[in-house]
This record gives sequence, structure tokens and C-alpha cells, in this order.
Amino acid sequence: MTLPRLTLVIGGAASGKSAQAEALVRDQSGTRVYIATAQAFDDEMKAKIARHREMRAEHGWRTIEAPFDACAAVSELRAGEVALFDCATFWLSNLILAERDWRAEADRLLAALASAPAPVVVVTNETGQGIVPENALARAFRQAQGELNQLLSAQADLVIAVMAGLPLVLKGTRS
Repeated sequence: MTLPRLTLVIGGAASGKSAQAEALVRDQSGTRVYIATAQAFDDEMKAKIARHREMRAEHGWRTIEAPFDACAAVSELRAGEVALFDCATFWLSNLILAERDWRAEADRLLAALASAPAPVVVVTNETGQGIVPENALARAFRQAQGELNQLLSAQADLVIAVMAGLPLVLKGTRS
């Protein structure tokens, strides 16, 4: 399967979405690029990020650390590469916690994705299927995540939802 310009892989926490997205990228020819957005604020995340860095190094991925400037990371891509942006949820969290204008950053990201010279697979969380969060920050985040997901899915040529490790194509065709 040749990937379109933009693929969105969406699912809940621990749904298998990152594994599905990685498989899509691994099946492509060309240099694999991993756009990493997580930040390590505690020992658990430090260990998780370290494991992911080791895995990527073992499998020949070029990594771009982009907790805030995803637009620049996407703009760094070159023809002949294929990128995995994992994930939009961490990126959005970083922006909101830093009190940055996530909508303006999302507009910049969407423009960069539209002109990227390489296909990009974006991983994101579906946060709207749970209960209404009890605090204002969590509710604002859930709303922002839903809006960002809608913007990304509108622009994507292929959208795949993942539940229990199983992919379901919502938009486009997976050939």
C-alpha cells in the first residue's frame, strides 16, 4: 500500500493506534522519520521515551523531537521519506499547558502537512467518548482535542480508527 499525503490514526489510550501507525510507515520504502512530541515530566515517561528512542534507533528511524513546533518538524521532511507524527495529543497538551494559541499552531501544522514533500501518518487520541471531565482544564483539553481531530480528519486522505488493536477505515481506502 502506498500511503497518501496525510493519514490519521485515531483511537483511545492503549488501543493499538501507535502500533498500527508504525506498521503503516514500516511498510513504505524510504527513510522513516519519527516526529516525537512527548515530554518527560516524571520517571515513568522518561523510561517510556528512552525505550521508544532505543526502538527507533534499532530500526533506523530518523527522529525529530518536536514537543511544540510540529510545523517546523513537518517542514524538515524531504522527498523519499515517510513520517510518523506521534502524537497530536501530546503536542496539543504541550501547547495548552504552555498557554500557547493551539488554534494558530494547528493552522500552521495543517498548512505544513498540506505542503509536506513526504507522506505523514499522524497518531491522535479519541478523547470524546468518555465521561465529561470534572475540571475546567480537562474539559477545555477534551474540547480542543475533538476540534483538532476534526481538522486533521477533514484534511486526511485516509483515517483509520483503532479499537482493541483492530483497524477500521473511516475515510479513504487502505489497499
